[in-house]
Parts: sequence; C-alpha cells; structure tokens
Amino acid sequence: MVAALERGLSASKSFNFKRMYDSPSTKQQQSQTLVLENGDSHFVESNTPESQNSDSLAESPVESIPPMISPLTRPGKRPDIDNKQRNLNNDISIADTDMMKDRFAKLLLGEDMSGGGKGVSSALALSNAITNLAASIFGEQTKLQPMPQDRQARWKKEIDWLLSVTDHIVEFVPSQQTSKDGVCTEIMVTRQRGDLLMNIPALRKLDTMLIDTLDNFKGHNEFYYVSRDSEEGKQASNARSNDKWWFPPVKVPPGGLSDPARRMLYFQKDSVTQVQKAAMAINAQVLSEMAIPESYIDSLPKNGRASLGDSIYKSITEEWFDPAQFLSMMDLSTEHKVLDLKNKIEASVVIWKRKLHVKDSKSSWGSAVSLEKRELFEERAETILVFLKQKFPGLPQSSLDISKIQFNKDIGQAVLESYSRILESLAYTVMSRIEDVLYTDSLALKQALLAEETSDGGRTETDSESPGSSNSGEETEKLDRQHSKTLFDFMGWSDKPTTPPSVTPKKLSYLEKLENFNGFRSPKDRNLS
Repeated sequence: MVAALERGLSASKSFNFKRMYDSPSTKQQQSQTLVLENGDSHFVESNTPESQNSDSLAESPVESIPPMISPLTRPGKRPDIDNKQRNLNNDISIADTDMMKDRFAKLLLGEDMSGGGKGVSSALALSNAITNLAASIFGEQTKLQPMPQDRQARWKKEIDWLLSVTDHIVEFVPSQQTSKDGVCTEIMVTRQRGDLLMNIPALRKLDTMLIDTLDNFKGHNEFYYVSRDSEEGKQASNARSNDKWWFPPVKVPPGGLSDPARRMLYFQKDSVTQVQKAAMAINAQVLSEMAIPESYIDSLPKNGRASLGDSIYKSITEEWFDPAQFLSMMDLSTEHKVLDLKNKIEASVVIWKRKLHVKDSKSSWGSAVSLEKRELFEERAETILVFLKQKFPGLPQSSLDISKIQFNKDIGQAVLESYSRILESLAYTVMSRIEDVLYTDSLALKQALLAEETSDGGRTETDSESPGSSNSGEETEKLDRQHSKTLFDFMGWSDKPTTPPSVTPKKLSYLEKLENFNGFRSPKDRNLS
C-alpha cells in the first residue's frame, strides 16, 4: 500500500498537468489532472458539485484531450511577423554595438589606426569625436525646418555615448554616515566632478532647446524656400541672400508675414539668443581655465608693442580710450582681418599678464611700465575681445584657443569645451536662418508700402485707409529695434566720441562682460553663414 502510494506520488510529480477550460454546455470551470503511471493513463478529478463521475473519465482515452493552444498560434497573431520584428531589433542592436565599438576604438587608439602609439591624447580625440559627430548630424543648416527623426535619434544616442565618459570623472567629497548605534561619522565619497556636475546638465538642456526650436517650425507655411536656379528663386534673391549663394532663397507672401508668424519668429530668435549666450559663457569659462601651452608662449614676442603694432598699441595706450571708435578705425572688412586682429590682441593680453606676475625686473619678460597702467591696458584689450566676439559670433577659433585645445590633457574640460562650442555654433546658425526670413519679410513690407504709395499718386505717406500695413511696418521696426540691442548700448558706449568721464568706471572681467551680453545681432551686410 505504502509502496503503491509512493509510486503514485513520484509519477504525479513528474507528469502532472493541470488544465482549466470552459464547458460549452455548463459554462463552468472544471479542474482535471492527467496522471501517467507505468504506461497507463487515467484522470483524477477534483470534487466539485457538478463534476462528472469518475468511471466515465477513466474510460476516456488520452487522445481525446483537446490540444493546448500556443500563444503564437492564436487567431490574429502572425508568428512570421513577430519573428521578423525580433530579427530586425536584433540587427539594430548588433549595428549599434558595432558602431559603439568603432567609436571607442578610435578614442582608445587616439585616432592612430596603425596602433603604433603615435595618436593624439584622449582629451583631443574625444573633442574631435564630438566635433565630427555634430558636423555629420547638423552639417549646413540651410533651412528652418525640423530635423528628421532618424538624425535626431542618432544624435541623442551617439552624444550619450561620448558624454558617458564624464560619468566616471569623479572627486572625493565629505559625507555624513550614521551607524546602527547612532554614531555619526564623516567619510569621503565619490561624486562627479564639480564643473561637469554643473555644466553637463545645462548643456543638455541647451541642446534640447535648440532641437525643440527647429521642431517648432513644423507646419509653418507662410515662408518657404525655393531653388536658386528657378524663376521664382531669381526673383526672391536679395543682397543678403546673394552673399550666401549656396543657400536657397526665402520666399514670403507679397504683403509680408502675418503678425502671429512674425511674433513667433522674434520669440524663437530671442530663445536661440539666450541659448547662444549661455553656451558662449560656458565655452569662455572653460577656455579661460585651460593652461596656456609653453609652445604658444615661446612663439610670442617679448612686448605688447611688437605684437600689436605701433598704431594699434598707440590707440590702446592713449589716456582716453573708446572701444567703439577703436573698432571703427580698424579694417574689419574680411573674416581674415578680424581674426588677425583678435590673435594680436590675445597675444598682447598674455604678454601683459605674464609681465604682471614676473618679479625679476632683469628678466626679458620684465615690465618697463607701471603695474597700474599694465592692468589698464589689459582691461582695454579684453574689452576689445568681448566686442569682437559679440559683433562677429561666427568667427573661427583664434590661435590661442586652438593651441589650448590641442595641448589640453583634461578630458572633462575637453568635453565641456567641444560640446559648448558646437551648441554655440548651431545656435548662431539657427539665428542666422531666422534673420534671413525676417530680412525678407522687411523687404516685402517695404515693397508693399511702396506699391501702395505709387497707387495713391506718389504721396510720401500712406493714407488712412490702410492702417494695417503701416501698423505692421511700425511694429516690425519696433520689434527689430527691441531685439537688436547690442553690447555697445548695454555698456553705455556710443559710436560718437564723447568727453572722457571724470570718474573711472568699475572694471569688469572678461567673463563678466560675456555674461552681461544683451544681444548678438550681427551686421546685415556681413556673411552670416
């Protein structure tokens, strides 16, 4: 009896299947157990009020049990489609893994694919990787339109890969730990480095704002782009678009944009301006913290006069100095001349700073001018650099910036500098495209007003029957003046020479002036590509 019971228990543990099903006649659930023992099969039924008798169940063969329906074979399911989707996801995952391996292999090799150890530093390799990724994703943003979804997904995915390095750059900070017996102990724990902890989330937010700005132009059909070679494109060409012959001309309605569309453009321009200001401030801060390479210092002349030239040096060192008048005297007609002036002024600032810190008067870096005047000259030179960066935001990097980036060894600073630089460049490009549309809109308004004046008999003023166009033009000029406020206006400098103030103004550092920017409107007659 005991042996038979043990055999039954062992068999039921090995082959015990429970199945719940609905009877079409009774619509009630029944629980049955199929037990296989010694090659024979029989059913064991749980006691329920409406169960059938055990004799009829024992006589039923095993083959009469309905087969269980697999989830893959249910009606409405397509196993072949599921398999294809699963294979596609696997292929995408494999492709992403291979791409990640390729990216980080180049970083580890320092872009030296021969493996001979002649590659660049890890910081420079990571900086180049971020720059090249942005160039391949954004390229030439020739139109105000949303980015394709595949490009957006690729940008977010690959920039996350490159920024993941900063998650492992940590520093020790004190922390309080309380034990089980209530004793509070101060210990040192690791945390992401301070500059990365503060700036990486900020840059990610700026990145998202720029992408959202482009997405906001989805569905706007009041302005559109035409081919330059078409008849409509030739008619839409203007002085601004002719300078950028590789960009498609912008076309607006004959009477200009509607008021909501114009306000939307100005709002987006203001938002992009704030992004550019923030990215520029972060970039300037990081570059100022980078060490100046010795190779750059060795290439400098021994005094500021030799670096600047006699005429520029005399203008900066005069008793009365006006930065607006100084820039008006300089030849800034081409980008090369502007960059050359910036390189000279940056070199003189480095020379003067080194002379301030050299105590040995017999040294070749010693200063023959008093420290007060040296600080004044340095402040004036930095002010000119701020004005140049504000007036020409799309200017290429100077020799000092390139040298700092090339010889920088700090990976965290390399990531911050490159990420902020590409966001600043993208913000400038988007703002330039918005200005293209606004400039075309202003031309359309002027042409509409001129046509109306001609139709009214050549009168110089429009009559009161068309207040809409006049109000629209006045609103455009008002908004334009409001959003075109430059650093000259903010700092209180005018274009006309004034008498020197009797009280010396408070000196602001280079970074403080960058943070106090109030606008980045560039000249309309300059190439803003």
